[in-house]
Amino acid sequence: MEEYTVSLASLPLSDNPIPNSQIKKADLLPDPESRLDSMEMKEKPIADLSIPYRDLTNAGTKKESIHCLIDKLDVETNLRYQKTIEDTYCNVYSYDYCYFSKVYLPTVWWTDESLEKVLDGQEVEPIFEQTVDRIYSSAIHDWFLEWGASFGWKRMFTTEEIQNKVNAEGGIGIICAKRRQKGLSGHIVPVVPETELHKAYRENDQVVYPLQSQAGKHNYNYFSEIRKDWWNDELYSSYVFYYHE
Repeated sequence: MEEYTVSLASLPLSDNPIPNSQIKKADLLPDPESRLDSMEMKEKPIADLSIPYRDLTNAGTKKESIHCLIDKLDVETNLRYQKTIEDTYCNVYSYDYCYFSKVYLPTVWWTDESLEKVLDGQEVEPIFEQTVDRIYSSAIHDWFLEWGASFGWKRMFTTEEIQNKVNAEGGIGIICAKRRQKGLSGHIVPVVPETELHKAYRENDQVVYPLQSQAGKHNYNYFSEIRKDWWNDELYSSYVFYYHE
């Protein structure tokens, strides 16, 4: 799903690991029309008290609650994440996964004009299609590089590293790839903790394909080997691994 409604063309393609205290989240408020059984209001958080948040008590409760969240979001069957003729919804699923994991990932982001005001210290209210607009996976790739550190994201560089961190700490892993051809869909996927039933794919005891969960052309609650190292596909010009505690 890709249209460049938010311009990130001026951002460098190198890390900016220094947090910027001026930047603010661009979240919209939850909406009763944003639901798992609806295709509407995907730009807003889901208002559903039955969806579990990640339990931050310790690593064990984090991992257990992540798997409860994956089961509840059920990306394979819930209408919210099903592809249409025009679009797929990897970004929507990744946003929901992070939102209920209590980690910030944008599904809308500041317009250029609003961003200037925010960075100037002005109070700007997130208003859809006025001060904020949708941000899709290729632009989220650039967002991570520019703004990820400001919201607690840390860049990682190997599948082994990110899978081990997710397994050990119950944190949130993300792989995000930028499409080579501007205007076409990139991809974004959570890396999730392993279970007895669901494992990363290893060779010589090293993670080759991490355990992931995705919406896209095909939706999977869990997968690893079936999509190989999709982020290295020639369709993509660049990819990033990021982790949040």
